Amino acid sequence: MTLARLKHLLPLALLIAGLIALWAFGLQRDLSWASLSRHQAELLAIVAAHPLRAGVAYVVIYAATVACSLPEGALVTIAGGLLFGAGLGGVLAILGASAGAVILFLAARYAFADIVAARAAPFMARIRPGIERDGFLYLLALRLVPVFPFWLLNLVAAACGMRVLPFALATVLGIIPGTFVYAWIGAGLAGVLAGGGTPDFAMIFSPRILLPLLALAMLTLLPVAWRAVKGRRGTEHDGTGQDA
Repeated sequence: MTLARLKHLLPLALLIAGLIALWAFGLQRDLSWASLSRHQAELLAIVAAHPLRAGVAYVVIYAATVACSLPEGALVTIAGGLLFGAGLGGVLAILGASAGAVILFLAARYAFADIVAARAAPFMARIRPGIERDGFLYLLALRLVPVFPFWLLNLVAAACGMRVLPFALATVLGIIPGTFVYAWIGAGLAGVLAGGGTPDFAMIFSPRILLPLLALAMLTLLPVAWRAVKGRRGTEHDGTGQDA
């Protein structure tokens, strides 16, 4: 088996390993508000005693969660803020989410891109032109405002043939604002979870948080819009010259 073939199979192998690990350790069952509340003191003690190993384990768990497309990404991000603080927790969450997204992206590209294309054809038809024309900026805008599921963008970007480096960079930059918001929420949740409560996510959609994210997305799309307008004017100009 060639080295290139092995490199193509590695993301799929990591994805399968993540699924097995999540199932073997029961993490897919333990990723819940009730479990986080129940084990909060124990987890905080582990982080205090072994900060480096706890941070690495958190990144690996987050990467596996994202690579396996589990819906508990927000919970894991908030747990990072609770356990490590808003700053470090946000950084670790960004590392884990980005690593998981790249693993899923590469696995989809080399193993099941055709399946994704068939299953997500309507959605792909909507975003393919933007991905093909302005891949980095277009995906960055979609990441900044989480209108579409995180896992779906990972799969569809792979099926659309986006290159891995622009994908990874757009993912890292695009999730920074939202990740730190969730980590900040988590950093203030100790009392809420200790009392058996659950956080109120309505604040993420409040104008003071959502509007800046929308503004960032619009600024990101300005170069895309300018190129589109410029290209249309150039086409009209060429057409006029041909008619004359």
